[in-house]
Amino acid sequence: MGMMEIANELVAGCREGRAKENLGRLYAADAVSVEAVDMGQGRETHGLDGIRAKHEWWEGAMEMLESEVTGPMWHGDDRFAVIFRSKVKETETGKVSDMEEVGIYTVADGKIVREEFFYTYSEV
Repeated sequence: MGMMEIANELVAGCREGRAKENLGRLYAADAVSVEAVDMGQGRETHGLDGIRAKHEWWEGAMEMLESEVTGPMWHGDDRFAVIFRSKVKETETGKVSDMEEVGIYTVADGKIVREEFFYTYSEV
């Protein structure tokens, strides 16, 4: 897959609830995921299994109330960005927050090899 095809499929998958399903298709086995802050599991996750575990954790810890995905936005021939806006409720506390996140994705050899997230959130 080319970078634009990967980027478009990642966005479509996020919009259609297929983000986890797309991990094996779009990500390299040794991909790296980097969060803005340590949410209790370290900032960096290495490998597809670790990235899958992050998705599982998120789905268990948060209920998605609203979601909007904008992009992809191209940067050269190896990177793209996606903007995620959402309202989430923490499963444990019931606290509702608005979140805005920018994901920067790096592609090599037809797979996503790195993702980095920048975000803000505020309680509603």
